[in-house]
Amino acid sequence: QVQLVESGGGLVQAGGSLRLSCAASGRTFSSYARGWFRQAPGKEREFVAAISWSGAHTVYADSVKGRFTISRDNAKNTVYLQMNSLKPEDTAVYYCAASSYGGSWWVGAHENEYDYWGQGTQVTVSS
Repeated sequence: QVQLVESGGGLVQAGGSLRLSCAASGRTFSSYARGWFRQAPGKEREFVAAISWSGAHTVYADSVKGRFTISRDNAKNTVYLQMNSLKPEDTAVYYCAASSYGGSWWVGAHENEYDYWGQGTQVTVSS
């Protein structure tokens, strides 16, 4: 059974940091692009960041560029999202995803490009 399990969410004050992890099991995702999305209350799920399966290419939403960093460890089948300088508007449920769509350089920013999804982890940033 394929599973993506997020961890590392929690409550943090504005300006603080959190590191999310997404561990995969059930298959090897080393040749899958990985992404992070988030959904705030009353809003649609939105793209946050993505990384190619080689790790050489990344893309970020403008709202998190310069504050968030996505990385991966293929040996551990895990992707990370380091979130710094957090703002109250970053409050959301964060989801990780995996995509078999493209080659080693490919990164995707659209939900329909991802095959597997985690259950999400809550991030709350207080002002």
